[in-house]
This record gives sequence, structure tokens and C-alpha cells, in this order.
Amino acid sequence: MTNLTLPRLLLRNYRKYGPGKAAMREKTLGIWKPYSWKDYYLNVRYMALGFHSLGLKAGDKVAIIGDNRPQWFWAELAAQTLRAVALGIFPDSAAGEMKYILEHSDARIVVVKDQEQVDKILQIKKDLPGLLKVIYWEPKGLRSYEEPLLIELSRVMEMGKEVEAREPGLFEKKIEETTPEDIMLIMYTSGTSGLPKGAMIDHQSLIECGKFQNEVTGLNDRDRHLSFLPPAWVVEQCNGVLFNLLLGMEVFFPEKPETVQMDMREIAPTTFLTAPRIWENMSSTIQARILDTSALKRFLYNVFLPVGYKYGAYYFKKVRPPLLWRALYRVADRVLFRALRDNFGLSHVRNAFTAGAALGSDVFLFFRAIGVNIKQIYGLTETLMVTCHRDENVEFDTVGNPLTPVQLKISQKGEIMVKSPWNFKGYYKDPAKSQQVMEDGWFHTGDMGLLDEHGHLVCMERMADVIKLKDGSYFSPSFIENRLKFSPYVKDAVIFGGGDNPYVAALIIVDMENVGRWAETRRLPYTTFTDLSQKNSVYDLIEADIRRTNRILPQAVRIRRFAHLHKELDPDEAELTRTRKIRRSFFEERYGNLVKALYGEQPEVEAEAQVRYRDGRTGATKTTIAIRTVE
Repeated sequence: MTNLTLPRLLLRNYRKYGPGKAAMREKTLGIWKPYSWKDYYLNVRYMALGFHSLGLKAGDKVAIIGDNRPQWFWAELAAQTLRAVALGIFPDSAAGEMKYILEHSDARIVVVKDQEQVDKILQIKKDLPGLLKVIYWEPKGLRSYEEPLLIELSRVMEMGKEVEAREPGLFEKKIEETTPEDIMLIMYTSGTSGLPKGAMIDHQSLIECGKFQNEVTGLNDRDRHLSFLPPAWVVEQCNGVLFNLLLGMEVFFPEKPETVQMDMREIAPTTFLTAPRIWENMSSTIQARILDTSALKRFLYNVFLPVGYKYGAYYFKKVRPPLLWRALYRVADRVLFRALRDNFGLSHVRNAFTAGAALGSDVFLFFRAIGVNIKQIYGLTETLMVTCHRDENVEFDTVGNPLTPVQLKISQKGEIMVKSPWNFKGYYKDPAKSQQVMEDGWFHTGDMGLLDEHGHLVCMERMADVIKLKDGSYFSPSFIENRLKFSPYVKDAVIFGGGDNPYVAALIIVDMENVGRWAETRRLPYTTFTDLSQKNSVYDLIEADIRRTNRILPQAVRIRRFAHLHKELDPDEAELTRTRKIRRSFFEERYGNLVKALYGEQPEVEAEAQVRYRDGRTGATKTTIAIRTVE
């Protein structure tokens, strides 16, 4: 173990690289603005000293809310330099969600991007008497606000410069006071099964995990990372904040969420990690575009994609492909795959990862076929990274081997248990829950899995979500959902069954963009998402995909009945977590009448749902939803 902390790494990189190397680049008005390591260091220095001037002390909490920007990283490092604790909140969170986390964490300072986030905080400020200040870094729309709680980031920086002039060397002294054992992050869990819990993480755990992770990934200071996953998620903390500091890797910030794909093409990142939902969306988009392209391009796609799958099959068998297949793959890559990768900014990616949930094998094999070196990662907020595929040892139906110091075992109930040097330090304000999930150093993950004969971990499903059918059959809802989502026309799927239900049923959320494009090419008129989703021809389209999925499923777990939900899932309505995982228990409660109808005999049902708008107002939608039986 070393005495490294994140602020110490920043100081090291400043001394090593200074003004000569970019630490990060931010796209603004179409221009990539560089920030050298000297810029990074000075901005953190003045922000930290500004926090000090405002009264922030060791152990205090600093919440950060906003899109991925350099200011997000600076605020985190500034807080940690004072031995305070940083925590992130997803920028699309409603005011009520923010209130819970800010109140629970005892936040003293909140750093936000803009007026939208300021307005949310001001709605709940009466419930947060401990707040010292709300600091914003984009002043547009806030000039006329006369709220004493508010202060612009530029003013905080000026206060920091004044402190530096009075007490030169104070910042460096504060860095030297940081210790590896300091709690420097509280990461709130996604809350799939209740209120989010605040997992406490120290410097030592994050840095040691990063070192062993990089034994697998092999990144260095020449690599480029696009930071678009929220830093409030532990995945971006490891692969954005940490690797930037630990390895000197350059971090790029897209102009806005809507430009991520275009920005990726411009910078051509060499490492890329994202959630399964993004990989699923990309594969759906590729397939949908191929369906809409010229006959020649469709022909080339249909000819060469099987070549990619065949070539990948040799790889998974750890057998060198014969000369003929190597030659065919080179042709396929030049004619088709290279263009597909370039179109999504993946042309220079050496390491592509998926994390956060299970990625369906169909999607995994698809990207492998077109030449993307995609690998699975398994971890949790409480355990950080646990397993990862190695380049020379990828098995698509597993999540890889554990990192070197990590121990895994499967309990008698089939639960995955983890013991590692970087397990979290407990839940903030919840010692009882902390003790409940730890047993002699082993963390209870709540996931069901097994270890195969090669020591690879197979992660099946959350234990709470594994369903036992009436005939005694068990099945994993996410396995079937992932198969369905490989279709370009299915954005989400929710599988039901178990208890007294005699069969498996599904609620489908169609992909508005791809199904809309399909409808337009067939001159099928529609107005809204609800109108499109309930058309008979769209039901026919989705039923064909369900039939294809059913062919690979055991008879007992084939989908017998399905319906199209009349709306898209929305985290603002608590149907999804902020990391876009389905809240099953809430979903079943909210759409209970629809789920019940799936197990009846009626061909349709009236559905009504409460809708919460971004301004806090609520409304209701009502429509007739068709229900189909798959013969």
C-alpha cells in the first residue's frame, strides 16, 4: 500500500507534465478547449482555498450536480484536498430525489452547473438548514437572483486567490495532510430495491482497485477517454476521474449529451466504457439503418456479418482461424466493419467495456463480429471492480475472472460473495445495514451466479428477481429481456411470471425512432408514441421478434402473452433508476392492472398512469392497450 490520494496524484501530475500536456479538453461552441495539468492544478487550488474561505472543514460533504464538465472534476478534488467528502447527484434528478440525498448526506456545499439545478435547490432549501452555499458555474439566467445562499464559482475562485496571497503554500500543506484512509467519496446506490444507500469509499480503495484494473486494461497517458457517463456513478469515478489522475490519461468532455456520438467520431477515443443500454441502442441503430439503406449495402451486410460471427467463434474457442477465414475477415473489415465502427466513433478503441448490468450475448457477439474489442466488467458500488475479461481469455457468457487480489465464492443459496482489499467502508449513517451485508469480510452482493470450470464468473440475475414458475421451473427475466432488446424495434422489455402465474408474459416498450422510421417507409400514419405502439402492424412486427426469441427458450419459459406499454419508461417517474435499471417492484405495483390482464383472457385493457412533469406537476394518461397471445 502507498500513501497516495487523489489530490497527491494531481500534485504529482502537475509537477510531471505542467503546462506541456493536456489533462482534459472541453468542447464549447464546436471548439475543443484544452486544459493543461497546470490549469487543472490551479483551478483545484483556487476552488479548494475558496471552499476553505467559506468554512468547509474536514469531514464535511460537498455535493456536485451537473453535466460532465471540468468543473465537476475540479470540485471533487477541491473538496478532497480539504479532507471533505465529495458526492454526486444525477443532473436529471427531481428536487425530491435531491432533497433525500442532500439531507441524508448532511451536505454543506452544493456545486451545480446552471439555473435549472439552482431552481431545484431553492425549492428545497428550507429543508436543508445546514447548507453553507450553493455554487454555480454557469451564470446565465442567474444574474437577477438575490438569494444569499448563491455564489458564482468565479467569485469562489477569487476568494481562493485572496487566501493564497495571505497564506502561500496552504494548498500544498492541505494536500500533504490527506491520507489514504480518508473517506473521500459517498456513492449513492441506484436504489432498485428501496431508497439509495450511501457507500463510503476511501482513497486507498479506489487507487488500489485502479492499479489492478489497469493490469487488465493496459491504459497509459496517451489514451483518450470520453467522459459522458455521470460521475455520480462509480463507473465514471474509476474510468474518468481516477485514470485521468493515476495514469495521466486525457479526458474529453462532450458539448452536450445529444452530441456524444458526433464528438466521439471527432476525438476517436482509445478506451470506451458504457452501460449495456448504450450498446443495445447502438446495435439497434446499426440494424435499423441497414434496413433503410440501399440494396447493395444490405447485400454486403448480409454476406459479411456471418463472416464476422464465424471469425469470432474461432476466437472464443481459442483456436487460430484458418487462412481462408482470416482472409475473408480482412475483406469484410475493409468493406463493411471499418465503416460501421467509424460511424460510431469506435475506430480507434483498443478497449471497449460494458458494465452496470448484464449485456445480452446477442449484442456482445454482434460487436465482437464487427471488430469491437468489447469485454464485460462486473462490480458494484460497494465492491468497485470485481471481474473483467482479459484479451486472451474472453467467454461471452461470463463476466470474466476476478482481479488478482479479489476472492469470490458462491453461497449455498447461489449468491455471489466478494472479498477484496477495496470493499467499501460501510453505508453512511447505516451501520446495521453495513453489518448485514458483510460477513467475515465477505460482501453479500445480492446477485445469483456461479463459477465455471475456468474460474470465470457467470452472473445470472438479482436474487430477488429470479422467478419460479407454477410448475417449478426457474428463469431469469433479464436473460429474456436482453434477447428481446437485440431487436432494433424493442427499446425495453419487462418480463413477468412466477407465483401462481402459469406462464411468462412480457410488456414491450417499442423503440420510437426505429419503429417510426419503419412505419414511415410503409406509409403507416401515426401521431404519438401511444398511437404508434398500439397499431396492429406494429404488434405483428414485435410478435415476429418474440417468436424468434421463443425458439431458443425452453418450452416452460416461452413468452405466451404480451402487450405494448403506451409510454416510454422514465426515471423521473421512478420506473427506472438514474442508471437506467428497471425498478421491478415499483413497475409491477404501478401497472398492476395491466400485468393482471396479461394473465387473463381479454384482448385489451384500459390503462391509466400518473405522469410527473419536470416542473413538479402531475397528470394522467389513459388509453386502451391491446394484449396478444403468441401461439
